[in-house]
Amino acid sequence: MADTDNAEIEREVLTWPGFGEGIRELAVQIVDSGWTPDLVVAVARGGLLPAGALAYAMGLKAIGTMNVEFYTDIAETLPEPVLIPPLMDPSALEGKKVLVVDDVADSGKTLALVMKMIREQGVPGIGDQKAINVSEARSACIYHKSRSIIEPDYVWKKTDKWINFPWSTLPPVVAGAKADA
Repeated sequence: MADTDNAEIEREVLTWPGFGEGIRELAVQIVDSGWTPDLVVAVARGGLLPAGALAYAMGLKAIGTMNVEFYTDIAETLPEPVLIPPLMDPSALEGKKVLVVDDVADSGKTLALVMKMIREQGVPGIGDQKAINVSEARSACIYHKSRSIIEPDYVWKKTDKWINFPWSTLPPVVAGAKADA
C-alpha cells in the first residue's frame, strides 16, 4: 500500500501518556486472564518499548529480543519478514511460558513468523546450541488491524489507521541536528 504522499494517510496518534495507559490496560488483561508468563520476548524494534513496559507492569525481569526486519518506510515492507542477528540467548528457557510483544499486528506477518517459530521450533539456538522449546507462547500488541493474518492474544486497541508511535514519529537524529527538531 505504498502512498506517494504519506502526509495524506489517516493516522492514529499514540502519545506517551496514552502509551502508559495502554500498557497498564494490557497488563491488567494478561493478569486477569490467569496466565502468567515466565518471560517476555520483544519483537524488535517496535516491540522493544512495549515489551519493557509490560515486563515492568507485570513485575517480570526476564526479557529477550527477536530482531525482525519487515517495514522499510511508512506503508512499505519487504516481501516477507526476516529474522536478523543478533539472536536471543535461549539458555534456561526450556519449558517456560513466553509472552511475545510487538507494537502492532498490522499485516500480522512479523508476529505470525515469531509465534510460529517459538511455538513450533522453540527459541532459536546460538551457534551449536539447540533450539529451546517453550511450554506455551502468547502474544500481546498495543494495536491490532483488521487485515492482520494473526489475532494477538491480548490487544489494547483496534484500528486500521497508520499509527504514529511516540518513539518513531520523528526522523532519526543525524549529526548537527537540533534536539527540538
